Amino acid sequence: MRDGYSGISFLFDATEGETKHLHVGLEIEGPFTKPNLVLSFPRWVPGSYFLREPIQYMFDFEAKNDKNEILKSERKNVDSMKISLGHNTDLVSIKYKIIARELSCRSTHLDNSHIHMMPPFTWFLPTSGIDSDRMEMTHKIKSHLPEEWTPATQYLQTSKSKSKGLLTNNAGDTYTFEAPNRDELLDGIIEANSNPTHSWVVEGRTHHLKIWDSGGFVPNSDMLEKLKLDMNKIICEHHALFGIPAWDNYVTVLHFTEKSRGGLEHLNSQTSMLPRQCLMPGFVDEYRDLVSLFSHEYLHQWNVKRLRPRNFISYDLQKEVHSDLLWWFEGTTSWLGDILCVRSGAWSEEDWRKDFLRKMKRHTLRHGMEKESLAESSHDAWIHLYRSHSFSRETQISYYLEGELAIFCLDAELRKRSNGESGVCELMSLLCKKYAIEYPNVERLGVNYNDIRSTLTSMKGGLRLGKLLDSLVFDRKAPDVKNALRYFSLELVPEKTVKEDDESLGWLGLQLRQSNRQILVSSHQQDSPLRNIIMPGDEILAIDGFRMNDIGVLNKFLKGMANKNSEITYTHEGIIKKCNLVLPKSPQRLVKLEGKGNKKWSKYISTRQTTSNPQEE
Repeated sequence: MRDGYSGISFLFDATEGETKHLHVGLEIEGPFTKPNLVLSFPRWVPGSYFLREPIQYMFDFEAKNDKNEILKSERKNVDSMKISLGHNTDLVSIKYKIIARELSCRSTHLDNSHIHMMPPFTWFLPTSGIDSDRMEMTHKIKSHLPEEWTPATQYLQTSKSKSKGLLTNNAGDTYTFEAPNRDELLDGIIEANSNPTHSWVVEGRTHHLKIWDSGGFVPNSDMLEKLKLDMNKIICEHHALFGIPAWDNYVTVLHFTEKSRGGLEHLNSQTSMLPRQCLMPGFVDEYRDLVSLFSHEYLHQWNVKRLRPRNFISYDLQKEVHSDLLWWFEGTTSWLGDILCVRSGAWSEEDWRKDFLRKMKRHTLRHGMEKESLAESSHDAWIHLYRSHSFSRETQISYYLEGELAIFCLDAELRKRSNGESGVCELMSLLCKKYAIEYPNVERLGVNYNDIRSTLTSMKGGLRLGKLLDSLVFDRKAPDVKNALRYFSLELVPEKTVKEDDESLGWLGLQLRQSNRQILVSSHQQDSPLRNIIMPGDEILAIDGFRMNDIGVLNKFLKGMANKNSEITYTHEGIIKKCNLVLPKSPQRLVKLEGKGNKKWSKYISTRQTTSNPQEE
């Protein structure tokens, strides 16, 4: 081994962005433990419970030894390459290309304006042929970029130089970084583009913000400054809950697109993707969503990255690793992430209520709660959440949404029984101290259900809450949100009040979407009168002979049609059909908060911060 270095060098060259071809390489020094070196492409990106096959984008694979001789290589299984080492091989240099075309927060994307590099979407990892302990040593990451680009990453930069390409002859800047182990190598990102990196310090921690727009649009400068101030508020509120963490340099990457949305957390960074309107003046709902997504992914530093399911302490990226606890890791993060938004002042209480209304509307339109529990939804995420279909809402639930509402019910009951001294915030903080990575004096790393349950029942007010938690997690029924709200003197009422003398709206019970002046059926709502007649994908053509090509017009037309016989004309598989039925009255779902709340509510949404004075540098 050269200079005592036993880690691996991971390389990429992003200087041919217009081709969308990313040049990639690895340099692996001996000693080798077998005559063949096997490299496997990760199939799982932590944080997204779905097996992907990024190896489909790989081509032009080549391996050479330290004498510059080409080594025989061949595909092995669906995800691997096998390299025959020959005798006295001291170094293997590997290069290949990937088509970096997939634009998402979970993948590597390259064009002539940026590179978003996701390690599990970029590099093979050695799985046989070297000592496995070497993966836990310090690794080098070398990136060759166009000279006008600068990188943002949680990796530690050790050098920068102007040079020819690592894997091409193109001029540019070569940056060298280090990752201290396998986990930090895999769970970091590099975003490089020509936009400035905004850096500032919040309560002693350095934060970096790197933005990129898929169409080259420049965000509004005033809105960008507003976002940075709101990020400060949220960061301080997290610190008030968890304490200021020992790890430094948190990186936020924001991708703005036409309509894509998503977020993915990493150890000390996040990539969040939203429509660009979220940083345009006047788009209040979109900006609220941006703030919420930042807070959600930021909280994952603790809940997912440090506090993990016990079987996630060391990731196996080649296969599905199931957990029944995703309701905790995503549901709790969703609930607390938004509560911290309103506590921090980044959201107003009205912002929170509007977002809660949106969630309750989604909750009441789904009807899978009698078919699937939170534990089952968590375990089956690999086959359900990312593979939903038009009938999913009838038999499946979201451990994000339903988990969030279940956590609220638990939170309210715990506060009630402890006279406001204990809540899910305190439960989260206590679990981190007992089981989280990078916390001193932990009992053991990682949690299972019994750990969460026993920690809850040991808290003030939690002694008899084990059965409530069991019911929320394992029973196939909706959480009693209405009862939980009573603790705060809040009520659930319909979004719109319908008076007795109003013309009642006829109800189709269909989720509709509009495309090119066509009204298409997406799915059925709970108890839809048309469940067995009109199917997803069908087009609504007319009602009582009147042509329908606009959803807004259709809704106006349905006014006054409740309890009346109607003729609906639609197409199914290209054939025009008609049906006659008496449309029921539109159900009044309880989705909106009413009441100002009591002193307990005021305390619940009040900041936990004592002092905060973030400074930008």
